[in-house]
Amino acid sequence: MAIPARAIELPDGARGGATVLELLRTRRSMPRVQPACPPREVIEQVLEAAVWAPNHHLTEPWRFIVLTGEARRELGEAMARGKLAREGTVDPPKLDALRRKPLRAPVIVAVGVIPASREPEVEIEEICAGAAAIQNLLLAAHGLGLAAMWRTGEAAFDPEVKAFLGLPPAAHLLGFVYLGYPAGEPPRRTRRPAAEVTTWLGWA
Repeated sequence: MAIPARAIELPDGARGGATVLELLRTRRSMPRVQPACPPREVIEQVLEAAVWAPNHHLTEPWRFIVLTGEARRELGEAMARGKLAREGTVDPPKLDALRRKPLRAPVIVAVGVIPASREPEVEIEEICAGAAAIQNLLLAAHGLGLAAMWRTGEAAFDPEVKAFLGLPPAAHLLGFVYLGYPAGEPPRRTRRPAAEVTTWLGWA
């Protein structure tokens, strides 16, 4: 017997009647957003959803750095400095393109994880908790009518970028969530049925 999807409470203006399963199935990565900046109150709701992610031992290792306005340009400069430090010389057009990357959305949430321990089994659990927090963030953004895109790349592993964001060297930078109002329709996507990638053990 199938268990019906449980409706979640959404604020006014969000997708009325949406369920958790509907949000999961309809969420898409949206690379193109409008320049208008969502209100801080909406971003706060998205972050509150993120901190309810599952987390072994309740260490709450996630850290969120929210950037808008000129802070995005400063992030772009940090990305450029890091690339120059790694490679020595970079073609100016490529460097300028890198500086402009954070300007693709009006809000960026950088998500870091500070592990409670460097023991391998603990560290991987902390990273997984941070990724679960990002998934919560993405689903909440979708439910509130925002477009979101989780990006990583070289900058997510750059000490210069971590330092700019105020993260300690031991932290993991899991990436950048670009947020804004959608520009255009979400892309169409398909997934293989779960049955194709699932093994059932002990079931009749």
